Amino acid sequence: MAEAVVDLSSLIRIGFYHGGMEKGHGVLEVLLHTSVSLLHASVVKIHLLLIKKENDVQRILFNFYLALEGVFSNQLRAFLTALGIIFGVAAVITMLAIGTGAKQSILEQMKLIGTNNIVITSIIPSPEDDAQQAGNGEEKVKWSPGLTVEDIKAMMKILPTVDRASPEIEIKTTIIQSAKLEKAKCIGVTNAFFELNNLDVADGSFFHNQHIEKGKPVCVIGKSIQRKFFNDENPIGKKIKCGNTWLDIIGVLERRNASEEDLESLGIRDYNSDVYIPISTALLRFKNRALVTRSDIKRGDWDEGEKNENYHQLDKVILRVKDADKILATRDLVGKILKRRHKIVDYEIRVPEKELEAQQESQETWNNVLAFIAGISLLVGGIGIMNIMLATVMERIKEIGVRRSLGATRDDIVYQFLFEAIFISLIGGIIGVVLGVGASKFIAANYDIPTIIPMWAVVLSFLVSVSVGLIFGIFPAQKAARQDPIKALRTD
Repeated sequence: MAEAVVDLSSLIRIGFYHGGMEKGHGVLEVLLHTSVSLLHASVVKIHLLLIKKENDVQRILFNFYLALEGVFSNQLRAFLTALGIIFGVAAVITMLAIGTGAKQSILEQMKLIGTNNIVITSIIPSPEDDAQQAGNGEEKVKWSPGLTVEDIKAMMKILPTVDRASPEIEIKTTIIQSAKLEKAKCIGVTNAFFELNNLDVADGSFFHNQHIEKGKPVCVIGKSIQRKFFNDENPIGKKIKCGNTWLDIIGVLERRNASEEDLESLGIRDYNSDVYIPISTALLRFKNRALVTRSDIKRGDWDEGEKNENYHQLDKVILRVKDADKILATRDLVGKILKRRHKIVDYEIRVPEKELEAQQESQETWNNVLAFIAGISLLVGGIGIMNIMLATVMERIKEIGVRRSLGATRDDIVYQFLFEAIFISLIGGIIGVVLGVGASKFIAANYDIPTIIPMWAVVLSFLVSVSVGLIFGIFPAQKAARQDPIKALRTD
């Protein structure tokens, strides 16, 4: 046997004594004889190890075959055993798909609104609000001209944390081009608007300094405007009529894809359906609402019959804060500045990014709850597998006794029943993945909830299902292996 092989020094000593001393052989011949003997013993030992390893592999494969035979011999019981794993894995897949879809939706919304932005929107205070403010006994002005360009200048002068400001003027009008007429919105902006909203041009360019300084009749149109009036042709250099003003088209925005739900929840417009002009052009060539007085509003003829309730010069102002950590403090200072200048609250200040972060935290909490519920389902499924496997062991005691009497070891019995538990849980995992993917698609199609199935979720489900079968199958397998072969053979 290989265990009888002596070390090299012993062989050398034996070779010297019997070979070199008695027969007169040289030292080199003794070393050669000793090396050959050692090599032969090593080859024998390796051969025996390979034979033992081959036998072990064959025994494991045979035990795996017996496990498959045991599962397929009672398919209904195996399916019912795997139900807990099926629904648990399906719940995990669906939960991860909903959570990933919600996270992606929030990231897309953040891309729409930009980062570190404070949004100030003009509102019309109700008469009840004015009466409540006037009832405090203090002298208050019940009317203010609303958001103006002067407000932006004051905020930029006072707030060192703000590096960019984007005013917006919304003009509802009609667009005419090539005998086509559509109702649309003409938006007066600066180039900061495109920067803060992460917008870029597909063709042409944004406004030049001369366009803004001199109020030139130029515009940048959205993709939907291009499709409606120019049939996706290149409109650069052509004219379009907004209201009574002809505008030269100098640029076309890239398409921005967003759902109606996102646009409504974020309070933003569809950028593809608007015409953008320099804000100076809006003030010079269209209506400058800063010239509207209180008496004009009382008469009701300031908007030339357009029935526009907003008399503010600006409809919206977006401020970008340099440091994200100071955005809430900047928001509070903006509120104090506007309160001092306006006297009444005819504006609304929002930080959409913080609102989305709060929504994301709430969504993550909900995902954790769903993950806990799915984990309980998998735990129940694992306990079900263990119970059925324990019952199977009691039913197959005589089979265990026969195998042990024919030479099967305890390890063989453990492998057989452990493979059965793992195979049942693996089949349950596969069916659960299919069910989870189908449930995710169904939810996305019928309930307007975005779902994204990550590939790692599928891999995780397989690993979890196999782990459940392994963990909850060990105890029944060990119990089967500990059965006394003689008593097992006597069991009816």
